[in-house]
Amino acid sequence: MFCSLLTGCFGDYKTGEQLYKSGAYEEAIEEFSKVLFVSITDLKALHLRGRAYEEMGKYAEALADYRKIIVLNPEYGYAYAGIGKIAWDRGNYKEAEKNYLLAAMLEPEDYDILISLSRAMIKNERYKSAIEFLDLATKIKPKEPNPYYYKGIAMGLLGDGLGAAVTFNSYIDLEPNNISAHFNRGLALMTLGYKSWALEDFDTVLEMNPKHYEALARRAVCLIEKNPSQSCFDLETAALNGNAYAKEQQLLSCVDSR
Repeated sequence: MFCSLLTGCFGDYKTGEQLYKSGAYEEAIEEFSKVLFVSITDLKALHLRGRAYEEMGKYAEALADYRKIIVLNPEYGYAYAGIGKIAWDRGNYKEAEKNYLLAAMLEPEDYDILISLSRAMIKNERYKSAIEFLDLATKIKPKEPNPYYYKGIAMGLLGDGLGAAVTFNSYIDLEPNNISAHFNRGLALMTLGYKSWALEDFDTVLEMNPKHYEALARRAVCLIEKNPSQSCFDLETAALNGNAYAKEQQLLSCVDSR
């Protein structure tokens, strides 16, 4: 009986883990705190308690746990990943990239860390580096769509329209109903001058969301030579709904069509 009570007072890692996975974060924190009362250097308990704090938006407490882990073991990559995620959530993308890079160096086979690092690099306009890490993520999980999506974004921002279009093809093969991927592939094809193919993507976007006025405006520009009246009508519709690109294109293409 005494041993049973003692165990309850000292906590149990597996119980805390189950509570964390079920979303009972406060209870998980209590359980991990009991574990750490006895074993203050339990890195796994510190890590999951930090994650639980993070899920509750208690970033100061989460950071304290992650930093304590690093003091105890500077090669514990997931602590850096935790710091990186908090920096990302706070909009500090340089800090996020720095910590995700440290995490990736220590956990080079972790798919999620590589994706998070690449996203931070894209935010920091380090597109070529992002592409390199996305390629590593693809090697780890070749059937996962996200690396292709972010790689397409990075290539588009680099001005590589063909690379972006090809990469979004790979993404759409795996995730055919992603509206953003169709829109971005349409942009890449439009930039390359493949207007008829771009139209197909913009049509798909508008089927999914008839109020996607940026897609409406882009489709209108692709149609301007074949159907100027419809194109100008669509530009006017998009412009009236606040689309800046449509307003700009109206002045360039539709002044003399009325």
